[in-house]
Amino acid sequence: MATETFEFQVEARQLLQLMIHSVYSNKDVFLRELVSNASDALDKLRLEKLRDDSLDADVSDLHVEIEVDKDARTLTVRDNGIGMSYDEVGQLIGTIANSGTAKFLQELKEARDDKDGAGADGLIGQFGVGFYSAFMVADEVTLLTRRAGESRGTRWSSRGEGTYTLETVDEAPQGTSVTLHLKPADPDNQLHDYTSTWKIREIVKRYSDFITWPVRLVPEKTDGDADGDEAPEPETLNSQKALWARSRDEVSDDEYHELYKHISHDWRDPLETIRLQAEGTFEYQALLFLPSHAPHDLFTQGFKRGVQLYVKRVFIMDDCEELLPPYLRFVKGVVDAADLSLNVSREILQQDRHIQAMRRRLTKKVLSTVKDMMAKDPERYATFWREFGAVLKEGLVTDSENRDALLAVASFATTRSEDEPTTLQQYVERMKDGQEDIYYITGDSRQSIENSPHMEAFRAKGIEVLLLTDPVDEVWADTVGEYEGKRLRSVAKGEIDLDAEGGEKDGGEREKQNEEYAGLLGWMKEQLAEDVKEVRLSSRLTVSPACVVSDAHDLTPALENMYRAMGQEVPKAKRILELNPDHLLVKGLNEAYKEREDRSGLVETAELLHGLAVLAEGGQPKEPARFVKLVADRLERTL
Repeated sequence: MATETFEFQVEARQLLQLMIHSVYSNKDVFLRELVSNASDALDKLRLEKLRDDSLDADVSDLHVEIEVDKDARTLTVRDNGIGMSYDEVGQLIGTIANSGTAKFLQELKEARDDKDGAGADGLIGQFGVGFYSAFMVADEVTLLTRRAGESRGTRWSSRGEGTYTLETVDEAPQGTSVTLHLKPADPDNQLHDYTSTWKIREIVKRYSDFITWPVRLVPEKTDGDADGDEAPEPETLNSQKALWARSRDEVSDDEYHELYKHISHDWRDPLETIRLQAEGTFEYQALLFLPSHAPHDLFTQGFKRGVQLYVKRVFIMDDCEELLPPYLRFVKGVVDAADLSLNVSREILQQDRHIQAMRRRLTKKVLSTVKDMMAKDPERYATFWREFGAVLKEGLVTDSENRDALLAVASFATTRSEDEPTTLQQYVERMKDGQEDIYYITGDSRQSIENSPHMEAFRAKGIEVLLLTDPVDEVWADTVGEYEGKRLRSVAKGEIDLDAEGGEKDGGEREKQNEEYAGLLGWMKEQLAEDVKEVRLSSRLTVSPACVVSDAHDLTPALENMYRAMGQEVPKAKRILELNPDHLLVKGLNEAYKEREDRSGLVETAELLHGLAVLAEGGQPKEPARFVKLVADRLERTL
């Protein structure tokens, strides 16, 4: 049959022009696409042979082969798979396969403007047009194919300029070979020298390492090769070891650990390996790892999170953020989906219902694994929580669906023990008779908050308090609000009357004290009006003369600072000054207030008392220089 020339569909011509002239961030994907197509052809032949044993096809050594010719500047990808008939070539290569042409072109145009190019790269292949990506790197593409069971083959050729040729050939091996006549290398345009064998090895290792079939590189011919010499064996480039697709008893821990180190760039073994296989209407496999140490940049804005996404063992994306929530950003691993479109873009992933279902399942699997570790291996759990507890607690704020599961695996430092943390369940089981609330305190360190004046009455009465020292603790405790009907209450916020829980003072004594100090409290509120919203007697102090607390529904200073650091404007809330009516300093001040008509000399004492209370909780007086001068003057008078 003579060679025939055809025109591409209008849409196909537009697509070719976009492929050829658009600037992609990573042109290497062309080889991924051709190898993936070849792998699919091998899969199809294997299935066809199983269905029809009479099919005249050799399936003894199914493989993909890559050959380069540096002198001719060609790269050939061939397979001995199912191949295509003459009509199939015209349908599959001459047109864009039933793939929503207009939609594809629109999305590709939008992807061209993507700043990092990831959107454009991701769209290649999504609509079954991976073959066209060859024109990003080639001036001319030739395809030679013969369908298994047929005697004659087909040659297709095009320069990507709107037309292609088709001809029938008598001699053609079973399968398909695609030969690219490569453009000159252009490093400035990210166009590498694809006749370089090291570059071929790199691309196959990155994108196609776990493909089922061997991907072989034919050795380059040299001037020293004689006609009678035995040709060197092709080099197999891919490992074919998709550990997630093999049963657990076929894989050693060392193999899992090596995979973890490869994908995480961590030289230490993982703390835990998690396997998951989902079957049914949507199939996927996952192999996840919990690291043994938190990376140094875990809380930085540029931290790369997400696991590797594969589709049918073909690498798609390095950091797929959509598969796990941000508070599990430390988890490393691989997810291999069977039914996703190859090379889906990040935008499509965000909307894909299968991805959302996978995200929910993977999240629950990770949390259940941590829970099992907590019950069966407390030492390893302690390591995990020490390294990742702070980031996991972010989920208490952002993931209401899994909040109960997160609370079940969370543990906290407590006044009950110097070394052993406690869960909320354990805290509730130990609560004193009559205690209605779960008490906690937040701060920068255990030492500073244990010595806080807010803790004095709780320590005196033996009431357990959770000691929370991570910045996120300020937020999640307010967000969660309660646990098993018990309110979470900060010992540094609102009014806390521990006398109602077994205290020594009855209501009459407290009322008497309020009457006794009423004048002083009102006067101090007037003098400190710029800094405090109220001055009252405290039931939480036993040793210190005073403390400052936040109102029940106000932001704490730590939260205010946190929001300001994130660029949010929040009004500064005035605090409440609480006085210890049993402290000698407060008693003396009250007596002086009652005895003196001229109380101007007591104003400095009120300021000092407020400043000491601010310092005691780790804060800073509004005017540090003035506060220091007042202290120095007062010391001078006592000498």
